Amino acid sequence: MDITDRSVVRAPDFPLDPNNLPFGRTFSPNMFLMDYDEERGWHNPRIVPFGPLSLSPATMVFHYGQEIFEGLKAFRHPDGSVHIFRPDRNAARFNRSARRMSMPEIPESVQLEAMRALVAVDREWVPPTPGALYIRPTMIATQESLGVSPSTQYLYFIITGPTGPYFRTAGKTLRIMIARDWVRAAPGGTGAAKTGGNYAASLLARKIARDHGCAEALWLDAVERRHVEEVGAMNIMFVLDGVVTTPPTSGTILEGVTRESIGVLCKELGIPFVQRAIHIEEIIQGLESGDCSEVFGCGTAAVVAPVGELVDILPDGSERVYRVGDGNEGPVARKLREVLTGIQFGTHPDTHGWLVRV
Repeated sequence: MDITDRSVVRAPDFPLDPNNLPFGRTFSPNMFLMDYDEERGWHNPRIVPFGPLSLSPATMVFHYGQEIFEGLKAFRHPDGSVHIFRPDRNAARFNRSARRMSMPEIPESVQLEAMRALVAVDREWVPPTPGALYIRPTMIATQESLGVSPSTQYLYFIITGPTGPYFRTAGKTLRIMIARDWVRAAPGGTGAAKTGGNYAASLLARKIARDHGCAEALWLDAVERRHVEEVGAMNIMFVLDGVVTTPPTSGTILEGVTRESIGVLCKELGIPFVQRAIHIEEIIQGLESGDCSEVFGCGTAAVVAPVGELVDILPDGSERVYRVGDGNEGPVARKLREVLTGIQFGTHPDTHGWLVRV
């Protein structure tokens, strides 16, 4: 792929305080763009200065939500080198999302080349430990039409930005609200696609969760409202009788790259790991009896995020709170977090070939 480089002058060194980086608020100086139409396919790949996009009010993405995105990170190692974590898995998932949303796929090799080229241009914006460079590939429908049909034109773009922890609760566990009255995704829907509508549908429950002092909502299945699925920004895992247990990806749950990585690490570390249906009442009873000793979320943004309390909102608006263990991060979550972040930051051997050097 012949990428036209019109990037701005690179920063001489990292320009921000690496210990005070809010998530998703600061952006690197450049972005990658590439266009699609039915006659030419994907064409005109280019790196240009970060800035606004010029789109007609009739652009289809504004009206029918034909849009997908990804999220991954690049990390700076002690020797100064920069590495992207498992970009091939994100590229594959991006194409699965594209198929579900009736959008054109992009060859994985093209996606990886675009990401590496952009990160190379803005490598000075990759912060030192414990920060990372967040990478956000996105595809939007750009045809100007109010007819309900798949677009014939698309824009693929990548933006990046230095970031710190997703949850600003360093050293603390999270409170998570059980979302009994709302549904994130239904069988046959778009739950397994990383598309904006899924996140828009979660915002009301997330707002109510925040009103109750919770960081996120824990989603149940849409049919029976009994089986655990995922958390708004993370997959979810439970340590039940010493076994790391997580719901299966059945078409309503995002196939998380971090989730997959944790499954591999559990096997490597000798930690029992299973995917199966999990009833919310099983979790509640396990928390009360002690059989459920840990709960933690996992995702690109959140990495491994321990949960200290599950909150059930009763019909009268009061709360029933279930404490997880002693309310602190448990040993399983801590070990997985240490090994995973060690691989990402280059202080633990990458025996799986997960890191792609820029």
